[in-house]
Amino acid sequence: MTDRTDGRAKLVSLGRLLVTAGARSEISNDDVLLALSRHVRGDWGELDPDDKAANDRALAMGGRLLSAYRGGNGRRFWVITEWDRSATTVLLPEDY
Repeated sequence: MTDRTDGRAKLVSLGRLLVTAGARSEISNDDVLLALSRHVRGDWGELDPDDKAANDRALAMGGRLLSAYRGGNGRRFWVITEWDRSATTVLLPEDY
């Protein structure tokens, strides 16, 4: 499956999408959608190189995926997709 805007393949199936109450109250819908768009293409956001490499391995081997982004208000939030791709959760770090 490819995206109509940039042609890059989607690498991650999101499964059921969940947004915590904390993230819903502090992160705009547009920021959530942008983060999910990046996450499904393997753009892990604001992670260090070791964590990005761990995500790349998990993508190939079926592990859990974690991305970190900032909303337009500067608020940091995470996107986590479960190992079996059954669910993806958008949350604030303190929601974890």
